[in-house]
Amino acid sequence: MQNSLNLEGVERQSLKDYTEKAYLDYSMYVILDRALPSIGDGLKPVQRRIIYAMSELGLSAGSKPKKSARTVGDVIGKFHPHGDSACYEAMVLMAQSFSYRYPIIDGQGNWGSTDDPKSFAAMRYTESRLTPYAKNLLQELAHGTVDWVPNFDGTMDEPIVLPARLPNLLLNGTTGIAVGMSTDVPPHNLREVASALVHLIDNPKASVADLMKHIKAPDFPTGGEIVSPRADINEIYTTGAGTLRLRAAYRSEGNDIIITALPHQISGAKILEQIALQMRNKKLPQVDDLRDESDHLDPTRLVISKKRGVDVEQLMSHLFSTTSLERTLRVNMNVIGLNGRPRLFNLVSFLTEWIQFRKQTVTRRLQHRLEIVHERLHILDGLLAAYLNIDEVIAIIRREDEPKPVLMKKFRLSDLQAEAILNIRLRNLARLEEMKIRGEQDALNEERTTLEKTLGSAARMKTLIKNEILADAESYGDERRTVVVEREPAQAIDETQLITSEPVTVVLSQRGYARAARGHDIDPAVLSYKSGDGFLAAATGRSNQLAMFIDSTGRVYSTYAHTLPSARGQGDPLSARFKQPDGAEFCGTMIGDESRRYVLASDAGYGFISRLGELVTRNKAGKSVLRIPADGKAVVPAPVPDGVECLIAAVSSIGRLLLFEMDELPELAKGKGNKLINIPSKKYKSGEEKLLAVAVVAEGCDLQVQCGKRTMTIKWDDTDDYYGERALRGRLLPQGWRKVERLIGLPPG
Repeated sequence: MQNSLNLEGVERQSLKDYTEKAYLDYSMYVILDRALPSIGDGLKPVQRRIIYAMSELGLSAGSKPKKSARTVGDVIGKFHPHGDSACYEAMVLMAQSFSYRYPIIDGQGNWGSTDDPKSFAAMRYTESRLTPYAKNLLQELAHGTVDWVPNFDGTMDEPIVLPARLPNLLLNGTTGIAVGMSTDVPPHNLREVASALVHLIDNPKASVADLMKHIKAPDFPTGGEIVSPRADINEIYTTGAGTLRLRAAYRSEGNDIIITALPHQISGAKILEQIALQMRNKKLPQVDDLRDESDHLDPTRLVISKKRGVDVEQLMSHLFSTTSLERTLRVNMNVIGLNGRPRLFNLVSFLTEWIQFRKQTVTRRLQHRLEIVHERLHILDGLLAAYLNIDEVIAIIRREDEPKPVLMKKFRLSDLQAEAILNIRLRNLARLEEMKIRGEQDALNEERTTLEKTLGSAARMKTLIKNEILADAESYGDERRTVVVEREPAQAIDETQLITSEPVTVVLSQRGYARAARGHDIDPAVLSYKSGDGFLAAATGRSNQLAMFIDSTGRVYSTYAHTLPSARGQGDPLSARFKQPDGAEFCGTMIGDESRRYVLASDAGYGFISRLGELVTRNKAGKSVLRIPADGKAVVPAPVPDGVECLIAAVSSIGRLLLFEMDELPELAKGKGNKLINIPSKKYKSGEEKLLAVAVVAEGCDLQVQCGKRTMTIKWDDTDDYYGERALRGRLLPQGWRKVERLIGLPPG
């Protein structure tokens, strides 16, 4: 008999409810205790614990730094039981002057660089201490200003929030991704934020527009320019979300353009790599040289040497558009408020809530100090009573075994006062001490009056908070680094304008290898080809024009001629550039401006005239243009001369040649076309006869027939022998000239 499981007293819960609760708990943990900052001190828990642990280790700005590993060990051992690498990375971020507008940690050693922020040394090699700015987060911590909670194992307490005297979140910014929400707060200038806070304290109903007279825009540690329209910045501060456009700063020195500041979190090495790639791809002929002259005096100095006569503004606009010299930054001011819940703040609500936090902090600080003053005055009253009756006090102490209760009864003292009297040293039993007590009483009474007046007066409280904000702004503030200037959106230069226009001949081999030779006087037949390969087709044009290739399925592919390899080599396979259908092979090439026309034809004897502008595509899979029968293929396209009367010549594989008027052939964008020469369907299907080649013969010019290495020229006056209407059978060429390889319409002269 099997034993049944006893579930009595065990809570039962459906899997759906359990997983839903577990995921919700995890989500809230990530949101509140990891990814999103608190509005009070602007810190995430790990950052707060690092700063507090460093203060506990005595690593103030004026102290000797200690190994970072010591700090990380204290943090993860006492407050933050997570990975040491994640903790150290959070520590590094607060020490990088290019990441934090006002760094909180002063690091010694390798703490990363703008080119590679992750290149910092291991924590066993670096040392660290707090910066002077960190004092504004910590200096009121021991004054009863914040609540404390037990750490993860309950052995010690840690602060829930640090009593920041300035809105650190707005000053340094932060980013974080939680479950279902994220935050992206940009950094700001301390003096501007302080000025806005003072204005808001004096004018609680101030609008976003009023505060933007003080806070112009975010202020990034790496400088540069904010080029967003004023309306976009206003939308960010009104709604709490939006995007900013950041741009590098530059100046001209002769033929050199000097990049002096980069957008936030952009690497100079990355910029150089992006520009160099364009130069290698011959897409940036305006630039002669590129170098990095950055050093400790000029942290950012990237030099772009341009060619003479190049417009600086146009070149930089192109670089802004095509490189990371300009970037878009997302803003999402999603922060945990004073009620412990995350929400989206705009500028007014953010500063208003922080001022409320500051008022609470200052109030608690003053109340804490007032309690200390009251307690000290109470003790001083007891000490004064003892000094006035010093002989009797000494007699009681000498006579009684338990003098404390006797003193309390005799002089009506509290336990605290009696304890203080019993702790007096003999050396202090002098007349001078009575004078010191009375002087201290007067000073404390005056301080008590001031504290009580401040706590009881909203106006005094406002004045105190404003004065402290202005004092901190004077201590830690600096000038704005990021320039705010509205500029037109960057515009990339058209690729064809970037390419030097030179005459080229595009050469296509039988196996689909393409290359571009400089000049139009190239004889493609004498070029070097791979073993088993040979010349198929050539077309003349300019280096900044699109070279087009048609394959056996009638699809057309295009790429700029300047991107093709030099004719000094044997070319590159087009199959590596384009995605052809299975079994397709390249059959011809074309090049020219958009208005240039070509005759496209299939070996079934059908074709039409098409303009290159109709064939353009940047799709790697090409564009279907010519409809071809099954098992058929395209023939080499023939260029059409402009502005002259022409005849179209078509020759079949058995040597039948037909010339007809070009006007008889339609101009189409795509399709099957009309019949050029009559090829019986039975002969075509059996493979006995197919259209072999087409050519366009300008009026007064000759037609060349190539048969292997032999050529025959048909003079213009002799073309009547082969002239007829479109779609006729044509006339057989002479014996010995019927195995035609190609037709060429010779140019005039």
